Amino acid sequence: MSAKGLSRRRLLVSAGALSLAQPGFAAPTQATRTLADLDSSKGPLRLLNDRPINAETPAHLLDDDTTPTNLLFVRNNGHLPINMEVENWRLEVTGESCVKPRAFSIAELKTLFKSYTYDLQLECGGNGRSEFRPRASGNQWSTGAIGCPRWTGLRVKDVLAYCGIADDAVYLAYEGGDVHLSGDPDKQVISRGVPMHKALEDESLIAYELNGEPIAPLHGAPLRLVCGGWPGSVSGKWLTRLLVRNQIHDGPKMGGQSYRVPCEAVPPGTQVPDEKMCIIESMPVKSLVTFPRSGISVAAGKPLTVRGHAWAGDNKVMKVEISTDYGSTWQIAELTQPANRLAWQHWQAVFSPQKTGYLEVWAKATDDMGRSQPMILPGWNPKGYLNNAAHRIALHVS
Repeated sequence: MSAKGLSRRRLLVSAGALSLAQPGFAAPTQATRTLADLDSSKGPLRLLNDRPINAETPAHLLDDDTTPTNLLFVRNNGHLPINMEVENWRLEVTGESCVKPRAFSIAELKTLFKSYTYDLQLECGGNGRSEFRPRASGNQWSTGAIGCPRWTGLRVKDVLAYCGIADDAVYLAYEGGDVHLSGDPDKQVISRGVPMHKALEDESLIAYELNGEPIAPLHGAPLRLVCGGWPGSVSGKWLTRLLVRNQIHDGPKMGGQSYRVPCEAVPPGTQVPDEKMCIIESMPVKSLVTFPRSGISVAAGKPLTVRGHAWAGDNKVMKVEISTDYGSTWQIAELTQPANRLAWQHWQAVFSPQKTGYLEVWAKATDDMGRSQPMILPGWNPKGYLNNAAHRIALHVS
């Protein structure tokens, strides 16, 4: 439908659903392209960068309970490995605090260890970065760097128990087979990790399947680490090494400003010294409206179902509310239980729009610690991480 005639703001269907932090509705800051020339199944995604490949999923395409592989966002830091053959792939488990270092083939991993399957939410730490002002550098994600697909693999804790963990172990790090943008084989692209308590959770996996199929190349084939609820950057793709460390890991994109926020709140635009930046761990509570699509026309006086998902990092979502009057009143939505720990939760609510004209639907989630999404952009930080402002969509009622 044309935006002509809307009384409050110009409504751009192509912009999709934006969060409350943006003043009105604006077109995407980067040209809309597709991934069809890179992976034909990824055509619906918006390509943000092709060196390396990064692409997000429009909110209305994330309506499935379990995210289909073709609709899972893509976040890469380097180029894909040249060779991803399962038969020749090896995973080395080593590090200062690994008692018995060992290399495994994928066949050995599947033989030695029991496999588990979980729905696990992955969200880029910079999801929502496009809304920060002053502008933060990096991929200008809107709302679509999130997904909750089904992963199958071995529990990290089982593999580490087999190799032995020394008493001084504090961190588990990964290395991957991706290629540095410079092409230099001696340069690592990214090597991050998590504290041991996170690595040893039941849901932390060395995954070899995504939605019942071998992991696709763009998503880390043939092996990747999956630690749901934390920034997606800790879930290393093309996994070749696990390092049991006796210190906080110091690999590429662990230090400086990478995946860190100010330890104390700062005014927007502040230059924060590296030593005053703290590592991001569990992601904040958040929700997304996936139906209806922002920008459509709906009928006055008829019941309208609004639905979506909510998640809260390591925590559980306890409540989702919607507002159709700019936050003056709130309606509690029906909320399902997660498929398992660290899976997102589905919600829906029904209301009947009465007045014709422009209408916004806001969604707000609250976690089991009593923490709710803010109505506006949360604390500014130099890299534009952790934007969990309440999501909104725009409708035209006729």
